[in-house]
Amino acid sequence: MKDTRERLSAVTVGLHWLVAAAIIGMLAFGLYIEDMERGPDKGTMMDLHKSIGVTILALAALRILWRWRNGFPVALSAMPRWQHIAAHAVHGLLLLATVLMPLTGIMISLGGGHGLPLFGLTLVAEGATKLEILKTIGESHGTIAWILIGVIAVHVLAAAKHQVIDRDGTLRRMLGRRVGG
Repeated sequence: MKDTRERLSAVTVGLHWLVAAAIIGMLAFGLYIEDMERGPDKGTMMDLHKSIGVTILALAALRILWRWRNGFPVALSAMPRWQHIAAHAVHGLLLLATVLMPLTGIMISLGGGHGLPLFGLTLVAEGATKLEILKTIGESHGTIAWILIGVIAVHVLAAAKHQVIDRDGTLRRMLGRRVGG
């Protein structure tokens, strides 16, 4: 079940794609609800956004623990040193952002005294916490979202480069298939 150069484990592949789809979906969902008029519909959507965000935080934490246990995948093709450094920086930023996005969202909610729902359950009751500093820190949520969109774009372009130019099997390996060897 450990990652190898030739094949990534089902856990690595599954967590990657699950967190990736959830984050991309939440970015789109967040942009959608940001433009909604205040009202009951927006409140319902915000509760759903918060619930999914808490779930993503748990998945992201699991993914980071898994990555820490397995290390980063070995590159399949030779790269200049700057590309190697850039790849590690992008992966690090992606992992960090998958935790920062939900945490800053939680800070906004708790800092504003709005509570923290989880699919109908109440993790923190409305009004239980209202700290302006949390709300202020949480305001970075939107900025982090735009940075994350840019980093995801770089990541996708790098994956396309590996597929089209390098033809090294990186994408195939990220789909759970065996390469080289």
